[in-house]
Amino acid sequence: MTKVYTGASMSLDGYISGPGESGFDKLFKWYGNGDVTVRTTHPELTFRLTEVSATHWRRLVRETGALVVGRKLFDLTDGWGGNHPMGVPVVVVTHAVPDGWPRDGAPFHFVTEGVEAAVALARELAGDGNVGVNAGTIAQQCLDAGLLDEVGIDLVPVLLGGGTPFFTDLEGAPYELEGPVSLAEGTDVTHLRYRVRPA
Repeated sequence: MTKVYTGASMSLDGYISGPGESGFDKLFKWYGNGDVTVRTTHPELTFRLTEVSATHWRRLVRETGALVVGRKLFDLTDGWGGNHPMGVPVVVVTHAVPDGWPRDGAPFHFVTEGVEAAVALARELAGDGNVGVNAGTIAQQCLDAGLLDEVGIDLVPVLLGGGTPFFTDLEGAPYELEGPVSLAEGTDVTHLRYRVRPA
């Protein structure tokens, strides 16, 4: 059965970005601190992971069949040049389809009816794979809608002191999580997964 999960690199004080969209060099340091080369669908985006983090990343890619992202991330990455680094279909939640999209051959789908419709489409596209939803607003909406099965945290030993929290202003809080259902200690990161306990 398809699982819907979210995941993010997060500081010890709970932030997925620092003040003014800063701190990414600290949060993503673990993508380049090892000696295992991990290629993505983008030749210019190659990770140098530790063996533990490489195993974590490869499992994630192997099990993921589709992604759901918000318009902000899509715009910030310029649509990943037409192909997400994980090489899977991407459903973009947006109020309006951006100019020039959709494009022939680019596996991007645009949904204007909200996260429920986006996750439903992503489940279809994922086949037997899982659906990943990006952190922040989209993950929060999925959690409040009862659509989220698992939360992954790549916990980084840094205190950002402010910024964008992983979750904030949850309508149905408190939510209880089970686990961790898996734990892997990398270098400068601890990979954790928690199951969302059904209401």
